[in-house]
Amino acid sequence: MVMVQVKRGGSHCAATRRSLAPSQLAKRKPDGADEDEDWCPPATPKRQKPGSDTEIWECYVSPFRKPLAQLTNRPHCLDSSKHEAFIRSILSKPFKVPIPNYKGPLGLRALGIKRAGVRNSLHDPFEEGALVLYEPPPLSAHDQLKIDKDKVPVHVVVDPVLSRVLRPHQREGVKFLWDCVTSRRIPGSHGCIMADEMGLGKTLQCITLMWTLLRQSPDCKPEIDKAMVVAPSSLVKNWYNEVEKWLGGRIQPLAIDGGSKHEIDNKLAGFMNQRGLRVPSPILIISYETFRLHAEVLRRGSVGLVICDEGHRLKNSENQTYQALNSLNTPRRVLISGTPIQNDLLEYFSLVHFVNSGILGTAQEFKRHFEIPILKGRDAAASEAERHKGEERLKELIGIVNRCLIRRTSDILSKYLPVKIEQVVCCRLTPLQAQLYKNFLKQAKPVEELKGGKISVSSLSSITSLKKLCNHPALIYEKCEEEEEGFVGAMDLFPAGYSTKSLEPQLSGKMLVLDYVLAVTRSTSNDKVVLVSNYTQTLDLFEKLCRSRRYLYVRLDGTMSIKKRAKIVERFNSPSSPEFIFMLSSKAGGCGLNLIGANRLVMFDPDWNPANDEQAMARVWRDGQKKTCYIYRLLSTGTIEEKIFQRQTHKKALSSCVVDEEQDVERHFSLGELRELFTLNETTASDTHDKIKCRRCVNGHQVRSPPEGSDCTSDLSQWNHCAEKRGLQDSVLKAAWDAAVTFTFHHHSHEEQRGIP
Repeated sequence: MVMVQVKRGGSHCAATRRSLAPSQLAKRKPDGADEDEDWCPPATPKRQKPGSDTEIWECYVSPFRKPLAQLTNRPHCLDSSKHEAFIRSILSKPFKVPIPNYKGPLGLRALGIKRAGVRNSLHDPFEEGALVLYEPPPLSAHDQLKIDKDKVPVHVVVDPVLSRVLRPHQREGVKFLWDCVTSRRIPGSHGCIMADEMGLGKTLQCITLMWTLLRQSPDCKPEIDKAMVVAPSSLVKNWYNEVEKWLGGRIQPLAIDGGSKHEIDNKLAGFMNQRGLRVPSPILIISYETFRLHAEVLRRGSVGLVICDEGHRLKNSENQTYQALNSLNTPRRVLISGTPIQNDLLEYFSLVHFVNSGILGTAQEFKRHFEIPILKGRDAAASEAERHKGEERLKELIGIVNRCLIRRTSDILSKYLPVKIEQVVCCRLTPLQAQLYKNFLKQAKPVEELKGGKISVSSLSSITSLKKLCNHPALIYEKCEEEEEGFVGAMDLFPAGYSTKSLEPQLSGKMLVLDYVLAVTRSTSNDKVVLVSNYTQTLDLFEKLCRSRRYLYVRLDGTMSIKKRAKIVERFNSPSSPEFIFMLSSKAGGCGLNLIGANRLVMFDPDWNPANDEQAMARVWRDGQKKTCYIYRLLSTGTIEEKIFQRQTHKKALSSCVVDEEQDVERHFSLGELRELFTLNETTASDTHDKIKCRRCVNGHQVRSPPEGSDCTSDLSQWNHCAEKRGLQDSVLKAAWDAAVTFTFHHHSHEEQRGIP
């Protein structure tokens, strides 16, 4: 039957319209001439009321649609022979699909069309620049005849929208991730660790992996139906924005961070109950805290893939978050961490065990076979036999782990980013700081609290007091007023009429240097500066300094809501924003923040954990940065801060040894040096430089340049060493040198072709 649709109108002759279908024509009276005549519109049609049926119908009609026409010229006189001929002419044109093997925008959902021949991949594997993750094995002519056409594997090709923006190292990373989660690298294991250093685009690589798994597989259907991203709460919004940015509305992620228990449970239950080839919201983005509280709901079903961002949170296999994630019914696991080793090798084991349980044995077996021999070999006091055994076990460990861990260092970025100049600046204590420091060591006797070279709980408060004193005496003023242990009689040392209400930079060596750095930067350039500290009290001092110097600033610490964080970061990064300084609490904002609006960053105090400092320093030197970056790490000369920095170097040496496979990391620091924490060396220009026993310096002056090929990721002994400002590359630090600087280590990320500005 041929149906011709006509529009219902409001005119007086609407009733005269008739169907042109043959079956309807046959029913009509042969003598009904009126009824068989074609309908014509009246000369003056009535005006339609606004909002009438016709108007509503017309808003849905395509402007490109042609008016309906008759399929054939209907005969005017219907005798039987002409009617038969008319019907035969209609039936002589059987229905067929207009375009064979048509692939419409609906993809798998298109109905009524069975694709002929062999199955095809979702994207063209032979297109220029195509990123092919899987290539089916070639079939002989005989095999092609025998094989079931519905079972022929197809290419897996990354969506060109993404493959066009991936850099070479990211393409390699996506291939590695896909091979791991589809069990092609380690049969029976579906996990991996993405351990690229900060700024290499780990998020984009993981989004590409998710999108590929959600849309295709060698079997010509999606590999997974749902994926989950678990991230720190400060990064939930960032992940949501990144998915939107790269997939441009192709997918609708569900982001959850906060809300009532009932609301979240309902959303999670809805997510878990989604089934089928095209799930409406296939990606769940959730914070670690929310996940832990609602893990029960997520355990009721299965998720195809779990990605854990800032995965070093899972370093302790005893904590609830680790156990909740580990109990998920999800074999495919990707753990993202730019710093896989933070404190010890057992934590490293927890991460590898989480993604691929069993490949390193049990925790006890790992400790006995790997951790103890490696650590013994790393110690500066190790014998030759212990060192050799440690290196053997390290080689074995690297061999196993490298099958499921990918790590590229930031030197790859040198092709895409401007030069970064990193500077470790030793600052002299002021006379007030030095006197307070010596008095504390005499009175509190913290050395006696150390047992067996380990830090006891009672000595932690002494460490905190000394660290705060190095920042500024104002931070321990209350303790002096209350004459706490170590600060008896300290009030007499402060200047007459001293008050903490206003900041006096000249009472702290580091604050004095900072004051100069900010003033010179402000007056000689349009650069912006990020200030980072471990203590919110130090951020309070920065605020006082900014107010007194009339610098515009923004501050981000743990008290700020996630929504507000995203707004202030976006505003600060805008070139037109007037803010000069961004203050950051390293604990609250170290991870994942993008602060490319600034190109100078000051780390005001060191952290025990090198990963925290590395994270904070990577905020400015990352994708999108256009200016030369300057990093200033301020240390108080001869104090506990230099010791903490030295301890960091030991941890970093351990990390780079296992993860980066750097065999030449020098064994400078013995683990037994903790006792030296509570000493003050007033005669040195840099205790750290003294410790490395530098062969390139004579009488504190560098006579030989750093080795060729070294950069700021190299060991500190291979940096430039400056006991005077003459050898500095940074004009701002040169201007600030005379304030309180005693020594500087500096190096660049890479050589710039045009020379360093």
